[in-house]
Amino acid sequence: MKGSKYRITAGTTRTKLIRQADGIKIGESSRQDEKKPKLLDQLQQALRSRHYSNRTEQTYRYWVRKFIFFNNVRHPGDMGEEEINAFLTHLAVKEQVSASTQNQALCALLFLYRHVVGREIGDLGNVIRARKPVRLPVVMTRDEVKNVLRQLTGDKLIIACLLYGAGLRLTERLCLRVHDMDFQKNYITVRDGKGSKDRVAMLPASIKEALINHLRKVKIIHENDVKRGYGRVILPDALARKYPNANKEWRWQWVFPQEKLWRNEITGERGRHHIHESIIQRAVKDAVAKSGLTKRATCRTFRHSFATHLLEDGYDIRTVQELLGHKDVKTTMIYTHVLNAGPSGVRSPADTLDLP
Repeated sequence: MKGSKYRITAGTTRTKLIRQADGIKIGESSRQDEKKPKLLDQLQQALRSRHYSNRTEQTYRYWVRKFIFFNNVRHPGDMGEEEINAFLTHLAVKEQVSASTQNQALCALLFLYRHVVGREIGDLGNVIRARKPVRLPVVMTRDEVKNVLRQLTGDKLIIACLLYGAGLRLTERLCLRVHDMDFQKNYITVRDGKGSKDRVAMLPASIKEALINHLRKVKIIHENDVKRGYGRVILPDALARKYPNANKEWRWQWVFPQEKLWRNEITGERGRHHIHESIIQRAVKDAVAKSGLTKRATCRTFRHSFATHLLEDGYDIRTVQELLGHKDVKTTMIYTHVLNAGPSGVRSPADTLDLP
């Protein structure tokens, strides 16, 4: 392609394309500079310096790489609004992605140009936007929640009870550490939740004893790991450098650790990471199927049911907003629509007739 040092031929494989995309350096749009890091490495540095989450880093890298492939491995510095418009329009028209997915790709490209390429993006008014559908969340009744929970056992049951009883997101639940649990005041501290915010969630009294017994078993496993020279976990931010031995202290351990030891590729140390979210998602999916529930219920459905049932019980929406960790009350307001569509909403005129 004219204007680019990388050429795509009929024999070019995807592996070669990935190497080409990863190998683009930020100075190649004008002059080769071997000392400058690769484009995706610069993107990674920019994200980490601003404390973006690992998941956001992976997502942004994916969209930047996809953008480069779409434009035949041209350097982003040689492209601009026209290529971005074409890429976003392609996502909406050809790939038929959702509005949130298209917006995610746009955010990744805006970050790339603003913080890596060093250029602001101008007008994107010609881009075709994917339609954003308005959908109500799936909510289970109290009996349906009970039937699904009856199909779970062990730590998976405790996790599901906390998803419903405290309204936690799945990642928030799995990332809890021992010192986040306060059994005297009956609350849970959710640290670095969505939007990098901390908040306090309730600890359901119904599972308090089961959770205490679970932690007793986890502590025995941790103590045995320490005796064998393991028992270290990854600490947030720079705490590992500030407190070198804190990563093997009991209070920093995961509430729900993995069964098998995990090896840190950076330090070489072995320890236990928290349970992977796919394990809980699979367990909930199987429990929903066994319960005979026809709704498409997932781990997220427990959180939706938590909010809806609190509003049914008469709690004000501001309280529910704080418990869910929503930044805007408009996000919480969607559960009032679910209430209006349920048994506590408007009465059907057919119910006033004496029908056979």
